[in-house]
Amino acid sequence: MSRFQGQKRKQPESNSSAQSLTEHEQALYNAIRSKQDMGIWTRDMKRETNLPDTVVNKSLKVLQAKNLIKEVVNIQNKGRKYYMATEFEPSKEITGGTWYVEGNLDTMFIGVLKDQCKKQIEKLKVATVEAVTDFINRTGVSTVHLTKQQIEEILKALVLDNKVTEVKSNGMGEFASIPVGKVCYKSIGKGSSGDPKIGAMASIPCGVCPRIKHCTPNGIISPQTCVYYGKWLEF
Repeated sequence: MSRFQGQKRKQPESNSSAQSLTEHEQALYNAIRSKQDMGIWTRDMKRETNLPDTVVNKSLKVLQAKNLIKEVVNIQNKGRKYYMATEFEPSKEITGGTWYVEGNLDTMFIGVLKDQCKKQIEKLKVATVEAVTDFINRTGVSTVHLTKQQIEEILKALVLDNKVTEVKSNGMGEFASIPVGKVCYKSIGKGSSGDPKIGAMASIPCGVCPRIKHCTPNGIISPQTCVYYGKWLEF
């Protein structure tokens, strides 16, 4: 998990190699370096410097050999060669963000995080994104610090996977320690058969009644006059 690439600019290092460049090499290096952490496509650098292909290709090899530039993967344009000055680290727009490594989605790392987040939610019964983020960073699941936003992305993925559900705290019961209205996450429990448990409301007629919104204690539709509710009570 040390594969994470930083997104901040490195401090420029004194490099005498840059002082021994030819005019063409210097022009190409300046064009590449001017793009900072966004890098530049080979066709664009040729257009900007107005240098022949043979000169550009030869100069690129020299600059790489002197460790002044590096080739980087652009997640948006994998088929194109991008170069960047070595003093910069690729921006998130280039790398694809936290979940990509060298242009490829790191499914193994994401899988580990999803599993650990789900286990923590199951342990706490109900958890906020802050609580899960704190757990992940404290236990060293990742060797780099993960932000609340990054963990929230993982939790959203778990919701889409139907592994956890997003709810809002009502301040009662298991939500007692969570402010009312705060978004949090609960595990979707499974019975012995592996199927999701049926909620309390879903087990009574009201849970599936299409007229539930119109049901009131003294209305035309009410629990007192509902035949199905009466039968459920008898059962």
